Amino acid sequence: MTAGESEAAPYIRFQSPHPNTRGRFTGVFGLVNNLAREGRLSDEQESFRRSNNSWYDAAYTDPSTVDPTVYDDEINPGAAAWFKPSAAHLLGRVPGYLEVLAAHGVDCLMVRSADPGRVVYEDDVQVVVVPSPGRS
Repeated sequence: MTAGESEAAPYIRFQSPHPNTRGRFTGVFGLVNNLAREGRLSDEQESFRRSNNSWYDAAYTDPSTVDPTVYDDEINPGAAAWFKPSAAHLLGRVPGYLEVLAAHGVDCLMVRSADPGRVVYEDDVQVVVVPSPGRS
């Protein structure tokens, strides 16, 4: 499922279509990690999650290791990461996560935006933004 401004919008995020209890839209990795915490993944799915999470950890920077305040709700309320177009190698593994979610009936949509919000962190493959008012 796709939502957003247009297919040509450069930034991409995979997230729940439903806000969590804090009013945030959990991203694809968080959704799968939540299933793991709840003990709902099969052995195969858990193996996929662990190996791919490790691959992602090695493939790109966790913004909070560069700036520990990047996801601080007081400083950057609602901050969320978005892939840049240069992240094709990272996007290539997302379908496996989407398959895990689909197997558990968890909705996840792809959102595209040319301007997802105020950038609080940026590197070669991602931005972390605070959504503009009226967006989450």
